[in-house]
Amino acid sequence: MHRGLLGTTKILGVMGFPVSHSLSPLMHNAAIAEMGLDYVYVPLSVPVQNLPAAIAGIRAIESVRGFNLTIPHKVEVIPLLDEVLPIAWAVGAVNTVKRVDDRLVGTNTDIAGFLEPLKQLQLDWQNMPAVILGGGGAAKAVVAACLELGCPMIHVVGRDPKKLKKFHGAMTSQLRDYNLRVHPWSSIPHLLEIAGIVINATPIGMGSDPHTPITEEEMALLPSQAIAYDLIYTPRPTKFLQMASARGLKSIDGLEMLINQGAIALEFWLDHPVPIDVMRQALIHHFAKSAIKN
Repeated sequence: MHRGLLGTTKILGVMGFPVSHSLSPLMHNAAIAEMGLDYVYVPLSVPVQNLPAAIAGIRAIESVRGFNLTIPHKVEVIPLLDEVLPIAWAVGAVNTVKRVDDRLVGTNTDIAGFLEPLKQLQLDWQNMPAVILGGGGAAKAVVAACLELGCPMIHVVGRDPKKLKKFHGAMTSQLRDYNLRVHPWSSIPHLLEIAGIVINATPIGMGSDPHTPITEEEMALLPSQAIAYDLIYTPRPTKFLQMASARGLKSIDGLEMLINQGAIALEFWLDHPVPIDVMRQALIHHFAKSAIKN
């Protein structure tokens, strides 16, 4: 059992904007309580323009031992850190930072977290092109993960041509030796017709947002054996995955990615194995209670 907050309590957290939807505090604090540690995990709401000040503030607070980063800080945080581990350099995105003495060290646990539910499917990924909706920090990790799976072609779709060009340049210089193409949003219908897996790496549909990254008509273009994967885990299911399920497609939400990347991050901070089943059950219980209320 957690013994409550003390003067000695060490702080972990998740930094983003917004973070009000985040379930990371729930699962991390469940694991911390199970382990009986003098830690607490808190949400840290930081608008984009305040990120440098927030990192400077964290440096000054010795009790902050580490933190996660979510939208929109995974890329912008990199120059503010003292060290970035190779896996995070490879994708140009950091989602986990650890204080080591007086230094802030960044890594990326999104790749392994994203891959875990896909590896269990034991599919022939070499015949499954990937279509990634969105070109931000989360998409960078997804590109690296699809490369590891062996997808023959990786298509990234975005709305801003300048950002797409920058994304392509950064990824090709960091990862090399793979087939990455970037496309304007208008290319979605053509790409969905050939997709083996389509991944929503945008915040569209998160929380109370009623929108979806693609329309029902576009979802109908996917081959019957395609997989729909939404990195968003709240609401559960998202409208994107509701449409996919209505089509009979295999659907995966961001819950297992959240759990697995979170467990890896917690081990990174604590240098100790963590009870991942406790983290999973905390989230499942939360969603079950929400379903009853609704």
